[in-house]
Amino acid sequence: MAIESHPAMPGPSEGRARRSPSILLALLMAFAFAGHFNRVSMATAADARIMEQYRIDPRQMGSVYSAFLLAYTLCMIPAGWFIDRFGAAAALAVVGFGSAAFGAMTGAIGLAAGGASPLLAFWVVRALMGAVSAPLHPACARMVSDTVAAGSRSRANGLITGAALTGIAVTHPAFGAMVDRLDWPMAFLASGAATAALAALWVACTRGTPSGAGPNRPAPEAPGEGSLRSIRARSLLALTLSYAAVGYFQYLFFYWMDYYFLEVRGLDAPTSRLYASIPPMTMAFTMPLGGWISDGLERSGRGASRRAVVPVAGLALGAVFLALGIASVEPTWVVLWFALALGSVGAGEGPFWVTATELGGHRGGTSAALFNTGGNIGGMLAPIVTPWVGEALGWPWAIGLGGVICLLGAGCWLGVDAQGSTGGQD
Repeated sequence: MAIESHPAMPGPSEGRARRSPSILLALLMAFAFAGHFNRVSMATAADARIMEQYRIDPRQMGSVYSAFLLAYTLCMIPAGWFIDRFGAAAALAVVGFGSAAFGAMTGAIGLAAGGASPLLAFWVVRALMGAVSAPLHPACARMVSDTVAAGSRSRANGLITGAALTGIAVTHPAFGAMVDRLDWPMAFLASGAATAALAALWVACTRGTPSGAGPNRPAPEAPGEGSLRSIRARSLLALTLSYAAVGYFQYLFFYWMDYYFLEVRGLDAPTSRLYASIPPMTMAFTMPLGGWISDGLERSGRGASRRAVVPVAGLALGAVFLALGIASVEPTWVVLWFALALGSVGAGEGPFWVTATELGGHRGGTSAALFNTGGNIGGMLAPIVTPWVGEALGWPWAIGLGGVICLLGAGCWLGVDAQGSTGGQD
């Protein structure tokens, strides 16, 4: 991965990080892993113990998942402003220490609740955890945009989002095993302690990092560039709508696949956890692969104009593979098709994030936050809509709705001018 060095223009992602780019990328990947492990661990604990222990039904539990996502989404745009004002390093420190604290508090609820229902406490604590987690992906994307050379950014973003999916994929088996061994309250306390240690390491490695415009950040637009701003605004809206479809599709898998294999397909708990982990693990592999392909297309001669190829093809194939999985009877075929579906959609993550930050120019953190707000609005709907449709029409319809939304998301790329996003800065 090419890392550009521009000593004349220090930026928010330099300091110690610029001297150790491989350490920077590894830490960004670790943050993405931990952030999503902590997010999805609630669903794992709920399936294993909490819903049965406190007689919480799937709709009520879905509202707890959506409390996190609602706060996460509402705080996303302020988080983008914070990133552009104070730098990505400070924003990620907030993410690390905040999510560690509220993750541990989730476990503390179980220790204090006794026989009383903890539903209200779950709503409050998980919403607060969602709020402090909001800067995670925009901050990582801003760091990449500031320090990684054009033509390599999709791959870098793919590695980071791939690490996030690895965190999701291992949550069901790994956190499930922690719940089995320690019980769910102590499992949350342990994961909170590990996240706090990661945040402390991040602060130690990035202490003294300044804020400002990064070396690869385009300069603020000059007067008279209104037409370019208009193109970027329309493109950002279309890109955001497309990413909302991606968010719905992903969160359908993240929150309901374990339940689907366990309750709908009738598999045992260990097998359900394993099968639920396979699609996210596939996506973790295809995210950097899709970024590498997209970077190769971008360097082949037509620049960012080819950046739509991977996301559009991935969304279309995701819908096809999802339909094949729903139609399959044998569980091994179901998980194979579902893995290909989620993997296809995930291949577009890197190009999505590169385009979002470039559309913002010197306000890349804010544009990435706006874009991610759309993704999380779509994601926030999936935990609630899925069980409602499943109860009304059946779970094949509930899962299949994700494929329809994928096709709509692919169509949104017709309104994205990826070449215009670079503004000639490539």
